[in-house]
Amino acid sequence: MKEHYLSIPLRNEDLFELEVGDVVFLSGIIYTGREGVYNQLFDKNIELPYSIASMSNVTFHCSPAIREDNGTYNISSVTATASFRFTKYMDRFLPQFNVKAVVGKSGLTAESYRRYFVPNGTIYLSTIGYGAGAIYGKSIKQVKDVVWKEELGLAQAMWVLDVEQFGPLIVESDVRGSSLFEQQNQKINQSFLPLFEEMDIPILKRIGEELNAKNEMV
Repeated sequence: MKEHYLSIPLRNEDLFELEVGDVVFLSGIIYTGREGVYNQLFDKNIELPYSIASMSNVTFHCSPAIREDNGTYNISSVTATASFRFTKYMDRFLPQFNVKAVVGKSGLTAESYRRYFVPNGTIYLSTIGYGAGAIYGKSIKQVKDVVWKEELGLAQAMWVLDVEQFGPLIVESDVRGSSLFEQQNQKINQSFLPLFEEMDIPILKRIGEELNAKNEMV
C-alpha cells in the first residue's frame, strides 16, 4: 500500500501511478454532488452558472454537515454517500465534466468501472467508512461557492470546496478498471462459501426463498 499526495486538477500521469488499495490525499478544489445535483443537470437539463470543469476534475458524493452563520459556511464533518445510486448518470457526467476522480463510499460495480470510468480515464476513491467524518471535515479549508442552495437546500446543493490533504482515500478502482472490492470479495468467498456446504438446507433459506449461498444475504 502506497501513499500519494496529489494536487487538483489531477494529471493523467498521476492517475497511472495509482493501484487499487493505494491511499490518496488530495489538495485543491473539489465539488459535491448527489441526487439533487444530478437531477438538475440531467433530468431537468439545467446548466451550471459557470464551468465547474475549469476549476476541478474531482467530484465528491456527499452531504456536508453545514453550519451557516451570516452568509459564512462552516463544515465540521463530511460523510460520503453511496455512489452506486448515481450509476445511471456516469456515462454522461464523467466525459461532460472531464471528471478524473469520483470520491464516495460503497463504490460501483466492476462492470460500471470498465464501461464508464476506463474510457474516460477516471478512478474511484473510497472514504474509509463511518466515524471519520470529522477527519475529512478538518481537511476542508473553506467553502468557495454553493450552487442551487435555494432550489435544493443545504444537504442537496453543490458545494465547491477548497481542501488540503483531503483523505485518507482508498483507490477502489484504478484507470485500468480493476476493483479492490471485487478482488477482496472473491478472496472472501473462497473461504466463506465452502462453510455453507456443511450446513443444513434451512440455514441457507432467506424467508424460504433462497437455497444458494451465493445469493444468500448475511
